[in-house]
Amino acid sequence: MTLSRLGALAAALIAVSSPALAHVSFENGQATPNSTYKATLRIPHGCAGKPTLKLRVRIPEGIVAVKPMPKAGWKLETTKGSYVKAYQVHGEAVSEGVTDIVWTGSLDDGHYDEFVFQARFTDAYQPGATVFFPVVQECDGMVEEWAQVPAEGQDPHSLNAPAPGVRIVAAQGASAPATVKAGSLTLEQPWSRATPGGAKVGGGYLRITNTGTVPDRLTGGSLPVASKVEVHEMRLEGDVMRMKAVEGGLEIKPGATVELKPGGLHLMFMDLKEPLKEGQTVKGILTFEKAGPVEVEYTVRGMGGAAPAEHKH
Repeated sequence: MTLSRLGALAAALIAVSSPALAHVSFENGQATPNSTYKATLRIPHGCAGKPTLKLRVRIPEGIVAVKPMPKAGWKLETTKGSYVKAYQVHGEAVSEGVTDIVWTGSLDDGHYDEFVFQARFTDAYQPGATVFFPVVQECDGMVEEWAQVPAEGQDPHSLNAPAPGVRIVAAQGASAPATVKAGSLTLEQPWSRATPGGAKVGGGYLRITNTGTVPDRLTGGSLPVASKVEVHEMRLEGDVMRMKAVEGGLEIKPGATVELKPGGLHLMFMDLKEPLKEGQTVKGILTFEKAGPVEVEYTVRGMGGAAPAEHKH
């Protein structure tokens, strides 16, 4: 490779990597719900060549038990306040805590450093969500506000001053409850598919077995992110496959197993308020004529996702 080509390659690599390196960010950008997270905030530079004199981190609602690490040569201060609601931490209700962390000192523009705090992510955030921590970097006569939040589907690195974020992921080996029992009914493997941004409908799937001696009927349900939940079916009418609501609900006969799946009987989530994201678990209610309301938790799989396991009869 010639020197000119090497120079061009180096320039391209610098152009690609510089924006990511220039942003304030967390060393570990992932956390799990109901877990303690060690936040290491990386500060790569000052403000337009001037040294950093103060760093302020705003703690979002739903992040509790915050404990900043003192830093040699820096003054540490915190602001405390009440939360919008109380959160359960190890069986105790926590209603207030640290809302801001401020370190005051001096960091030369040509130097790099890290600022550390510990925090607990509550179940207010579920897998698939990203939590953004606004950061204000004060320099000599200048201020950098790292507070921009990307729109749905937007690359954070395309923003001029993105807030550092932490993506919520499911705990390793964790999954939504595979089986729910309600009276004589057994509900297995509720799941859904991720939906594209702007989509107004989504689908829900599961298996329902009636181990009793009398029939029951699935009449509908509810989901926090949808206006209503209906039972639908795909049916071939002539040469056309049509989808329509199941009038009067879906009967589950004694001793029978009914499978709701793509291309057949299924749940329809109507008027979605936000997209379903792969990796999420979404709680909802299914309503039965005899068993009454039953809480279920849907695992959201990819847009082309299949059922979690084949069920042979």
